[in-house]
Amino acid sequence: MSRAAPLPGDEAPMLGVLGGMGPLASAQFMLRLTLLTPATRDQDHLPAVLWSDPRVPDRTAARLAGGEDPLPWLLRGIRGLEAAGCGAIAIPCNTAHGWYDGMAAATKLPVLHIVDAAGEELARQGIRGGRIGVMGTAGTLAMRLYQERLEGRGYECIVPDEAEMASLVSPGIALVKANRVAEAYPPLAEAAHNLKARGAAAVVLGCTEIPLGIQAGPHAEIGLPLIDTIDALALAALRWAGRDPA
Repeated sequence: MSRAAPLPGDEAPMLGVLGGMGPLASAQFMLRLTLLTPATRDQDHLPAVLWSDPRVPDRTAARLAGGEDPLPWLLRGIRGLEAAGCGAIAIPCNTAHGWYDGMAAATKLPVLHIVDAAGEELARQGIRGGRIGVMGTAGTLAMRLYQERLEGRGYECIVPDEAEMASLVSPGIALVKANRVAEAYPPLAEAAHNLKARGAAAVVLGCTEIPLGIQAGPHAEIGLPLIDTIDALALAALRWAGRDPA
């Protein structure tokens, strides 16, 4: 089959979104990508292809409990996005970045890193060092995805303890994945309050389900900057495409 003739505007960069981890977080990423774009008409928006495959094996289980390796599934998604003509890949799942090196090595496309995007958002909000809290899945925190990358930028990362993970953060994430978003607010907000009490100047919501749960309640009452990694990644994608709203 011959390739379709190019159309005017085909030269615009197209973003590939490797999603489904979870599906609601991927949908929220697409919403925020759209709402953060400086646009006055449809044609001003960034072309994007969402590969949403919720069958990707659980990333935390793979890292901590010997579960099925998600990398083959992630690479299949990348191949699909390459075939669709995408020019870069964004992954709105923090824990999947534990396989970042394998994904980046398997494609010539730039793969935007969500932790770097969060670092840029911290700086944009005027937080350029010091003690910050990081919330995420047990897998993300065990792999030290945020600690190692942000400590290189001058941040001291503190995280919930094992009891807080077991009683607050992990249940809150599970509630969002079960579409019980409003119920996720109390445990997630309590975990954020605890990090604030330990001296955090900001809290990075380092799982893309966490912003959904936090935003389902009166999150302003937490009283410190909350870094939404969905928004941070969307802004990084817009910068890649030359559409930075700032």
